[in-house]
Amino acid sequence: MKAARFVMLAFLAGSLQAAEDTRQLVSLPAAAEANLRAEMCANLLALNEILELVAAGKLAEAGEVAAKQMGLGAMGKYRSEPLAARPGPHLPAAMHAIGMDGHRAADEFARIAASGDRERTVAALPSLTAACVACHHAYRIR
Repeated sequence: MKAARFVMLAFLAGSLQAAEDTRQLVSLPAAAEANLRAEMCANLLALNEILELVAAGKLAEAGEVAAKQMGLGAMGKYRSEPLAARPGPHLPAAMHAIGMDGHRAADEFARIAASGDRERTVAALPSLTAACVACHHAYRIR
């Protein structure tokens, strides 16, 4: 079953590469691009950890990871770096707004997860990726 899913994903990825990429290209200084890519990779790791914790019934811990690593408190990692290394100031306003929505969603997920209500926590999981999907669907940096 896993092999079939992998083959299907590989096929879809190949099909997407063949199609014209109509997403808006956002040009960033090299340092800002590197930092944005590092942050996106960190978000993927955090999402994976959150999913593992929810699956294990550790809702409060999942919420803590969401808030700490993806919430509004996670913003400003590059504040002390030169302007050319800070992604935020170089993003189009709509792209920046999507990112802010993602940070707020992570904090809301954390609040729900802290309640210990498994059904509501599971129902809130898609909110963690909605901004990611919206941004990656509309924008690209390469």
